[in-house]
Amino acid sequence: MCRRLHLFCLALVLPPAPLLALEFNMPTGVTDTSQSVFNLHMTIFYICLAIAVVVFGVMLWSIYHHRKSRGHEAAQFHGNILVEVIWTTIPFLILVAIAIPSTITLGDLYDASESDIDIQVTGHQWKWHYKYIGEDVDFFSVLATPREEIENRKKKNPNYLLEVDNPVVVPVHKKVRFLFTSNDVIHAWWVPDLAIKKDAIPGFINESWTRIKEPGVYRGQCAELCGKHHAFMPIEVKAVTESEYETWLADQKAAQQAAVAAADKDWSLEELVNTGATVYEKNCAACHQADGSGMPPTFPALDGSSIVQGEKLDHMKIVTNGRVEKGMPAFGKQLTAVDIAAVITFERNSWGNKTGDRVTPAEIQDLMDKQ
Repeated sequence: MCRRLHLFCLALVLPPAPLLALEFNMPTGVTDTSQSVFNLHMTIFYICLAIAVVVFGVMLWSIYHHRKSRGHEAAQFHGNILVEVIWTTIPFLILVAIAIPSTITLGDLYDASESDIDIQVTGHQWKWHYKYIGEDVDFFSVLATPREEIENRKKKNPNYLLEVDNPVVVPVHKKVRFLFTSNDVIHAWWVPDLAIKKDAIPGFINESWTRIKEPGVYRGQCAELCGKHHAFMPIEVKAVTESEYETWLADQKAAQQAAVAAADKDWSLEELVNTGATVYEKNCAACHQADGSGMPPTFPALDGSSIVQGEKLDHMKIVTNGRVEKGMPAFGKQLTAVDIAAVITFERNSWGNKTGDRVTPAEIQDLMDKQ
């Protein structure tokens, strides 16, 4: 308790730099806007601190020097015009002093016009989907922390629960506008270093923007309680040079074209199972568990499941269309035909399930085309 009190007292008297070193203060961030927010925060903090010192100082002095034991009686100020003017004018001037920089900073925060790049951000339980508008590039970003760390079977790394498989990549010195929405429940996209925290709400579009000055990786999390795996929904923004961004963009377009071409490939059972294991780890293991045991009754076991061991078509329809009553999303809108075919094949040939069935991307694509 004494140590906590000591640290709290330090937080009140130390300047911003030591506060940052002790991690008591908010980050200054890597954008002009984030630094403006930080400066506004510190300005208001010091104004509040000065008010507290003056008010409590006068109060404590008055209590001590005008105590009843010394024969003092309370003074009456009722009807004193001068006092009324003073204690009305001073707070008014303080609020004006706070309102002017606040209005300037908020105006800057909400001005997302004339952007160089537009990215649509859609929240899903429990992952983010990013679409680069006008570039024909989109992808899902999923937690990349290994299950071994989450289940305490392996030492946790410094970026535990803050790493993803596909980070958002943006160029430095370019104005990037984000458009936020959701596919299911309310999420919140929060990256402290960028001073962005916006709700992603189904049926609504919120927007924000950033212009990052320094290359680097900036991490955040979903800041709205959105369900069982709310804590497993991180955000990773990677700022690179403009030339690196153009190269990344070209690679993404080539990869998506390759994914379309892969649907026509004649996949072997072994290839599908191996690919499906990776897809299952990223998208299914959180609910159905790595060993297929599930978490009944909400998330049924897949090991020995009558659906997994039953007709292929029924299994394909459930994975593709989801089960709303069970909280299972429609993966036909989230994964490629190759990924869906691979994960179904993996489930039908893993753990105690040994059906020997092979589901091809062509079968999945045919099913989705008919729906």
